[in-house]
Amino acid sequence: MQALTKIDSSRQREILEILLHHGWDFMRQILTIGKAVGGDAAAENRVDVPPPEILRSILVDLGPVYVKLGQLLSTRPDLLPLEYIEALSELQSNVPPIDWREIETILIEQLSQPPSEIFSQIDIVPVAAGSIAQTHRAILKDGRIVAIKVQRPGIDRLVTRDIAMIKQIAKLLSGTDFGKRYDLVALAAEFSTALQSELDFTQEARYTEALRQNLLAGKWFDTAKIMVPEIDRRLSTQKVLVLQWLDGVPILAARLTGKNHGGDIQQERQALTVLCFRAFFQQYLVDGLFHADPHPGNLFYLDDGRVAVLDCGMMGRLDPRTQSALVEMILAIVNGDAQRCAQITLQLAEPMGELNLSRLEWDYDRLLHKYNNISLQNMNASEAFAEILQAARRNNLRWPSNIGLFAKSLANLEGVGRQFNPEVNLFEEVRPLMNDMFQRQLFGDDPLQSLLRTGLELKNLSLQSPRQLGFLLDRFSSETLKLNITIQSLDGIQNSIDDAANRRSFSTVVGSLIVGAAIVSANAQTPQLQLLSNVLFGAASILGLWLIVKIIRSGNLL
Repeated sequence: MQALTKIDSSRQREILEILLHHGWDFMRQILTIGKAVGGDAAAENRVDVPPPEILRSILVDLGPVYVKLGQLLSTRPDLLPLEYIEALSELQSNVPPIDWREIETILIEQLSQPPSEIFSQIDIVPVAAGSIAQTHRAILKDGRIVAIKVQRPGIDRLVTRDIAMIKQIAKLLSGTDFGKRYDLVALAAEFSTALQSELDFTQEARYTEALRQNLLAGKWFDTAKIMVPEIDRRLSTQKVLVLQWLDGVPILAARLTGKNHGGDIQQERQALTVLCFRAFFQQYLVDGLFHADPHPGNLFYLDDGRVAVLDCGMMGRLDPRTQSALVEMILAIVNGDAQRCAQITLQLAEPMGELNLSRLEWDYDRLLHKYNNISLQNMNASEAFAEILQAARRNNLRWPSNIGLFAKSLANLEGVGRQFNPEVNLFEEVRPLMNDMFQRQLFGDDPLQSLLRTGLELKNLSLQSPRQLGFLLDRFSSETLKLNITIQSLDGIQNSIDDAANRRSFSTVVGSLIVGAAIVSANAQTPQLQLLSNVLFGAASILGLWLIVKIIRSGNLL
């Protein structure tokens, strides 16, 4: 425990030094908030975020875990302004490779046999080194060439330490306006879950196999032209992933010859672009499981002319309801229908404060008008969708995290597509699929099954409706039906009415006491009746004075 405390203290000093080095007083604000008791609440709640470039530099200096944090935040255009998303998207884990002896130790611990009995050759110089793992080329005893992805030694302890610190900071800021607006505690928990899952290579293996099977069943593209590497589950563990080796280069570095298109390089480029777009739109709108990080390094052009999708460590999911809403959202953006965009937003997003629907529609209308005079060929679809997310965020709506992942994946895909083929346009590539999309939304993969299910639901509705109507009429006739209606701001009106009624009652009582005292005084023939008259006058005077004071204090004298 003492060792952990020393590590934490050392890490805290390191973080503070990095923040001070970049001239950012964020830690000072955190410490001020943490120590504040009373004082200016508004000042305590003000927490400024550094400019995008400085934030990116801070995360790089803080180390691999914080680089991962920045990479995950770059997938959340629903939370951060676009300039931050762009800056964080450039984060790369440029870390030095681990010495081979340490990597070999992990292999010996994780594999069921010594590496020398499984591999006939392993290149000790890694082909890639990242913040979580590094990859080596190897040859199995049966002659197959594979890639070995090995987790960096001690990364699990480093992740646990830094995640705990991130959660502490999030909890410390949870009471500020900044913390509430972004729900930092929930965001830290979400980041923790995502990063922990990246440390489990068995999950990445399941995702890789699922994506591979989905693409093999594709209907919108030639399944022989795109692939995902096979996983050797026999050799893969939680910290070691063994997968098929693929010879190729990142797609932006591809040297096309056009040999399969009569020597027309542009035609080949267009065909590859259509292939990638349709493969990913199948993931988004049909399969529901999609690759969330299709940057240029994860799309490979292979020596045999195929395209490979690599690195399934970051994946997203979309349920059928969300898929249907996204199809409608894309159509609404194309048609400039701000009202429909607002309706779909309310189906998906969660209100985090007071919502002004008219202002949301106005923001969407102003945003979509920007694209009115732009042809589909020149329209940036992912940028338009990201701005829709931003407008909703400004109107106190929080999108689910899977929508942020979808927006990020779409932006990466379109960005690679435009670099690879500047003439490409996402909407033009989606248009031929629209009829099929709507047909799938209406009837699903099996129209007969969908028709039978709809018929069954109509039958259940027809059986239940008369009973529910009869029950409702019975409640009306027996006068046992109670309607609970809540009208906003009605409580204030009711309180005002109650106050007025109370004052009127007191006035009546005071007037009655005065009249009674006058009657008794006029007929007072004994000292006892004269005393009673005086008591009544005194009570009336006290109550009357008290009532006048209450009216003056309420500010409603006139």
